[in-house]
Amino acid sequence: MHLHQMATHTALKLPEVTVTQPFGDGCDVFKVMDKVFMLSFHLEGKAAINLKVLPDNGSMLRDIYPFIRVGWHMNKQHWISVFADEALEDELLQDLVLNSYELVVSKLKKAEQQRIELLRLL
Repeated sequence: MHLHQMATHTALKLPEVTVTQPFGDGCDVFKVMDKVFMLSFHLEGKAAINLKVLPDNGSMLRDIYPFIRVGWHMNKQHWISVFADEALEDELLQDLVLNSYELVVSKLKKAEQQRIELLRLL
């Protein structure tokens, strides 16, 4: 499955996710409770997504995978850019999207976190 399709499919299954295009066509912004956890776009003709990460995890991922780089137009410690690549496995992509979502959820207010947990049970 295409990078954007798989990332979108994974993200939209999660509770309280919305998608907007505040930067215009060509850049989808995925939020949980109004907090950004993923951006989907094309850079130099190549599909890419930006995802939030813990700084140490981002550094490790960039060292291991050549298709993962510092977050384009984002805080270089807290965001990574994942580019479409034949070596990118669906499971890794799904894990990266979910981890970004979970990282943002962990910073939400307690009541918002509880709402998300309840929605997951449905």
